[in-house]
Amino acid sequence: MEKLLNEFSIGLFFWQTVLFVLLLWLLYKFAWNPILKAVNDREEGIKNALDAAEEAKKEMQNVTADSEKLLKEARAERELLLKEAREIKEKMIADAKEQAQVEGDKMLKQAQATIESEKKAAVADIKAQVASLSIDIAEKVIKDELSDKKKQQKLVENLLDDASLS
Repeated sequence: MEKLLNEFSIGLFFWQTVLFVLLLWLLYKFAWNPILKAVNDREEGIKNALDAAEEAKKEMQNVTADSEKLLKEARAERELLLKEAREIKEKMIADAKEQAQVEGDKMLKQAQATIESEKKAAVADIKAQVASLSIDIAEKVIKDELSDKKKQQKLVENLLDDASLS
């Protein structure tokens, strides 16, 4: 360090200072602005890229939320349609059962009415046949009874005895 102080020259120091200032001025004039501009441009580009990434992230969240909302709505609509379909099916089945019950009751009543009318017709027919047979039998019995005079007398006496006892 002593050697440096002993060999110090003011002229050399002046020219070195002038050259250094000139070098700084040249760097400032030609290099500093482009370097700062490049750094600022890069900083701006990074900032814009981060903003764009943040915007894309928000948009992606919105799209995801919209997709979830649409999916929920679609599921709810599907459930509603399935519920309506089940209700329609159950109503159709109930209506068909009710109609079948009504038709069955109607057919049963018609069958009962038919049976009753046929029963009445059969009873009337049987009564007519019984009456006819009774008349035929009575006619034959009376002919047989009335053909003999003694039998006629006995029949009249029996009828009078029965009439007086009553």
